[in-house]
Amino acid sequence: MAQFRKSKGSGKGTRDFPKIIPQKVEQEVHDDVSNSGSDASDGEDSKSRPYNTLLDIFKINPEREEHRRKRRKLDTSTNALANNAASRHTDPDQPEIEEEEKEDGESHASEDEDVQSDPFDSHFDQPQSHGLEQRLAALKEGGWSNSKQSFGEGHSNFYVPKGQDEHFEQSANQKSLVANAAIKKKLQSAAKSLFQSLDPSELSLASSIFRYSDVLFGGRTVDNASTVRNMTCLHAMNHVFKTRDKVLKHNSKLSSSKDSSDASFRDQGFTRPKVLFLVPTRNSCARVVENLIELCQPEQQENRKRFEQNFSSSEGGVPEGRPDDFKELFAGNDDDMFRMGIKFTRKTVKFFSQFYNSDIIMASPLGLRNAIDSGDGKKQDYDYLSSIELVVIDQTDALLMQNWEHVTYVMSHLNLSPRESHDCDFSRVRMWSLDDQAKYLRQTIVLSAFITPEINSIFNSHMFNVFGKLKYQPTYNGSALATGLPLKQTFSRFQSPSIQSDPDARFKFFTSTIIPWILRLPRPPDGGVGVLIFIPSYFDFVRINNYFDTSPTVSSLSFGTVTENKSPATPDTRRARSYFLTGKNSVMLYTGRAHHFYRYAIKGVKSLVVYQLPDNPIFFKEIAAFLSASVTTGRISAEEGRIRALFSKWDALRLERIVGTERVRSMLGSSGDTYDFV
Repeated sequence: MAQFRKSKGSGKGTRDFPKIIPQKVEQEVHDDVSNSGSDASDGEDSKSRPYNTLLDIFKINPEREEHRRKRRKLDTSTNALANNAASRHTDPDQPEIEEEEKEDGESHASEDEDVQSDPFDSHFDQPQSHGLEQRLAALKEGGWSNSKQSFGEGHSNFYVPKGQDEHFEQSANQKSLVANAAIKKKLQSAAKSLFQSLDPSELSLASSIFRYSDVLFGGRTVDNASTVRNMTCLHAMNHVFKTRDKVLKHNSKLSSSKDSSDASFRDQGFTRPKVLFLVPTRNSCARVVENLIELCQPEQQENRKRFEQNFSSSEGGVPEGRPDDFKELFAGNDDDMFRMGIKFTRKTVKFFSQFYNSDIIMASPLGLRNAIDSGDGKKQDYDYLSSIELVVIDQTDALLMQNWEHVTYVMSHLNLSPRESHDCDFSRVRMWSLDDQAKYLRQTIVLSAFITPEINSIFNSHMFNVFGKLKYQPTYNGSALATGLPLKQTFSRFQSPSIQSDPDARFKFFTSTIIPWILRLPRPPDGGVGVLIFIPSYFDFVRINNYFDTSPTVSSLSFGTVTENKSPATPDTRRARSYFLTGKNSVMLYTGRAHHFYRYAIKGVKSLVVYQLPDNPIFFKEIAAFLSASVTTGRISAEEGRIRALFSKWDALRLERIVGTERVRSMLGSSGDTYDFV
């Protein structure tokens, strides 16, 4: 069997970050520029102040900027880029930019006719005419209001600023969706093929994506992963093409204008990158990139060989017998430290383009955080994230098992005012971007197999789309309880006054109730009681490990540990599993991340204690199968097997995914503390 290696950076804030090795960063890091401006006052002055502040920061003279803009129009025919090169930052991609403009200039106008109601135009080009200021004021005054409706096998909540009275409307069929989304002609064939295969709930999801609403989708599965990925990639390419064509069209109009005052277009951000994909592994990145390439069908692909060498399958493979969700995540190159810019022109796609010359940034949270910090906390560079308009976070549940702080760190650096001008033509920057309102128009799409408090925090703290945000929550039927055998499963609720005190209340209940129960278990002839204690949190694992190490109460219980820190091939892991199977160790402490990264099949389990319910309901079913295996092999009878699970009111989301949506209400709301299932 091929040896399987654990992905790097798996700590969830429980250990030191992985050692950061200095690397060549995509762009030179600039010194920090402080902004100590006071809050804007009411009236017209408040609208112009963010713009003036930027001019002050970059020491730009408005008259000089206007002169530069006029000069650029006059010099278009004689290559203005060359004339202005002396005043710009050195850019290793400068010749490529000139070639790109020359290439795109062959077909500067959009191949599409103007659409009466293009979501791209209404959301990014004309948000003021669609009530942007009113929505911002309503959000500041009253927060969000939401409407609930059924959504496939679940329900959705659509949020808008209070008082806007806007309801989510899905496209009735694939034909109307293609029309309403104003898909570029180059992409319409792929769009029609995709939309024809969608069921009603998927059509509703696609409608919310293409109308530029924020989306938190908690129903991603292995079965629908390809469909949902196709949606987001199609949307991303449509956005990139619309952005490029609009800029080129306006460039053409400006170059043909005799009087510089005849035309003025605001169609850009501070920097070029518009789309950010955050995914957990290089293989996940490769899937997205291949989808993008299939959609745009470029004539040339620069650095394609380098991309394949860096993102193709690595040595080894997935061990046999692993479930489909494991194969999807860990098949191929499972490294979680990467970042890459992609630049699109009319005929060419370039991989590994400089971030400031890229349209799409592909990265893992760890890889992008390292790019921001560049190994030196005093110097950071995140200006290339200042004008991101579309964020897609895929396999978000897998990111929870890496280091969630990297995700929140990246999200907190989106759409900040740039600290350097990067040769920005401020006369072309959209006013809402100059007014520091970009985060209220950015679309964020979060795709996950389930929703957790951490993911909800992203929805509440980093998704501010004032034109609406949608949260989809599946309904659960409690199938995770099904073991196929009459095993007794006892769920014990303990009192926990606050989420801050929950770890202490859980530990107290464990030591005062569960430990005495373990000590009373009859010892079989082989000497081992065979208790597996499943612990999702590494913090809790450290605490319980220390308890078994030092407490006289459990001195009679020998124990071993299996954690994510040691691979299956290490002597410590093999010894712990062997001693538990033979009864030499009575107890095994087994962490949630160990199960996520390796999916062990632990043998010798006679009783199962779930210290805290796992976020992933599949995990509960799989660890319960350890006990079922002991029954089917004749090691114990079904009557002897026992599962005991601890929960508090703060575990509502975890509990719902395991016992079902209907049962969870009574288990959290009734006066009882113990619930048995067989």
